[in-house]
Amino acid sequence: MTKHYLLSLNPTAKHDWDRCALRDPITAKRPELAKLIAEAIGAEPGTYLVSVNIEVKVLEQAPTHQAEQLPISPAERSSTHAQFKELAA
Repeated sequence: MTKHYLLSLNPTAKHDWDRCALRDPITAKRPELAKLIAEAIGAEPGTYLVSVNIEVKVLEQAPTHQAEQLPISPAERSSTHAQFKELAA
């Protein structure tokens, strides 16, 4: 059985569960590995000792996008501040 998933690694994520996330590429749901294994053995009632082989092949790697921070001059800063004040009013 071959399944495809998206693996997202973000060591700076706010929450632990978002630092390493495995998701279905179509539904974005996290896979339930126990259900996948049960499907593979036929889901007959009982207790099983199973061996699971995981082979990982990177099919494509998307570039990480990091916002580039440019220095702002004092004149630009005051102009931007004035624009925000107008929007807030």
